[in-house]
Amino acid sequence: MKYKNASDVLPNDLVEELQKYVQGEFLYIPIKERKKHKAVTEYKIELEKRNNRLYKMHLEGMSNEQLAKNFSLAQSSVRRIIVSQRRRFEVMSEIIKSLLPCWNLQNEKAKQIYGTVWQIGEDYVLKTYSDIKSLKRNILINSHLESMGIPVTKVLSTTDGKLFVEKENQFFFVSTKLSGSNIVNLKFSSKIALTMGEIIAKLHIAFDSLEDKLELWDNSFLDEMNGWVKDSFEKSGWQNIEKVEYEQVVNNLEKSYDKLPVGLIHRDVHFGNFLFNNGEFSGYIDFDLSQKNIRIFDLCYFVLSVLSEQEKFQIEREKWFDFVKNVFAGYNKILPLKLIEKESAVYVMECIELLFLAFFDGQQDVTLAKSTYAVFEFIKSNERRITKAIS
Repeated sequence: MKYKNASDVLPNDLVEELQKYVQGEFLYIPIKERKKHKAVTEYKIELEKRNNRLYKMHLEGMSNEQLAKNFSLAQSSVRRIIVSQRRRFEVMSEIIKSLLPCWNLQNEKAKQIYGTVWQIGEDYVLKTYSDIKSLKRNILINSHLESMGIPVTKVLSTTDGKLFVEKENQFFFVSTKLSGSNIVNLKFSSKIALTMGEIIAKLHIAFDSLEDKLELWDNSFLDEMNGWVKDSFEKSGWQNIEKVEYEQVVNNLEKSYDKLPVGLIHRDVHFGNFLFNNGEFSGYIDFDLSQKNIRIFDLCYFVLSVLSEQEKFQIEREKWFDFVKNVFAGYNKILPLKLIEKESAVYVMECIELLFLAFFDGQQDVTLAKSTYAVFEFIKSNERRITKAIS
């Protein structure tokens, strides 16, 4: 242990006070246990969040080699984490096995393919929910789109004619499994970017025809920014962003918000929710968050999802600008964008990143909050270039 002269590290008045009790002897100052325990707890929380992210990416199809590279771990460590995380879902797996007879699928094997999704045999998928409203929303939209010939899953009724089953405060439904899978490792090309823009536009057109048939959540992105997002930052004392910077970004969006076209949107547009079979688009999935909102949100959210996971998709930031250009061009080809949408897109992107920053802030996820703010800064410093690519 290294000893220090108290006069070198403590104020003179404190040294004089100590000299009333001890002089010319060694004095050990113990570490506060509370701080020590707090540091250990925070470290464990961060490890758990990292392990959850790693397992999610494993389920999406990322190889152990790539996971090891992304998380700076040995492949043996990756395997241990995957086994440990898999054990956490063993109880849910048993519950699912007990429910399969409800759909006369008791002879099929259940395999987890996502955090809340299990593949049942070769032809079906079971999904779990804790929120019944999200479940009903997904079933309703799937049913309407399926009746229109849009490539979505078909919900199966149970043997007694129900669309879902409830057990232990969880809700379960089974649907057909679409052919193909989501893209895990993206090889950038203008073709895939144009295609994705067209795919999103076609979904919006299908949504437009359903607007008078569905009563969905009528949401406002601007109200979210001025509501729970702002409240979250205030609660944390604006530790991850300055209040002035936040208000500037929201004000930029507010200037044009009332002029932006509104319609039904997917609200969770990323490669994980679009399936491809042999390079050809094969279907849309996951309408849990679908709502009425500004339509430009889906496009902005999608291009940001690729930027936020650039290591996963191995896209250089320079190529991302071309990706943005072609996604918007593909959308505009099918469903023309208004000038105000093109001009406001970068502000929508900035606000989306702040929305995620507030979420991770509330979750006390330091790692993701830090990376989210880095993406926000990148968007903000490249406003002109992004707007030029879109225009």
